[in-house]
Amino acid sequence: MIKQLYRVLAYLIAAGVVLQAAAIAYAVFGMLEWVSAGGTIDKALIESDSPQIGGIAGFNLHQLVGVTILPLLALMFLISSFFARIPGGIRWGLIVFAATLAQSLLGIYAHENSAVGWLHGSMALILFTCALVSGIRANRALANRARASSQREPTNAPQQAVGS
Repeated sequence: MIKQLYRVLAYLIAAGVVLQAAAIAYAVFGMLEWVSAGGTIDKALIESDSPQIGGIAGFNLHQLVGVTILPLLALMFLISSFFARIPGGIRWGLIVFAATLAQSLLGIYAHENSAVGWLHGSMALILFTCALVSGIRANRALANRARASSQREPTNAPQQAVGS
């Protein structure tokens, strides 16, 4: 049960990274479309309570998932790694958790220095890969467990008497 939770959380984190990429792409392209139609962006617009920037939902979703949902999933993933008994699972739980925290912090600091955005984007690929590898490793562990349990089950075939 915990192995399956570990696997599901790993794949949810990987899917969350894909959602992040899609959300920010929607946001940026929506903003560019809005600017092309004559909209202007300045500090007052960004700091307003309801900016009318195209693609604003993408910006909001990217922030919500990146600052709240993915770190929560990564924490749950790390906790589950201690109970899942997957070979190397704790190590991968720590790697995914650290990559998630780094990704979130880089996203926050990129607002102060846009060059950090290069690291933020690169870290997203690293996080996606680590989460995917963790899920694949969990699949293998589950398959090995199923194979081992099926080999231990006795067969119901009748046995011939020796010497007949």
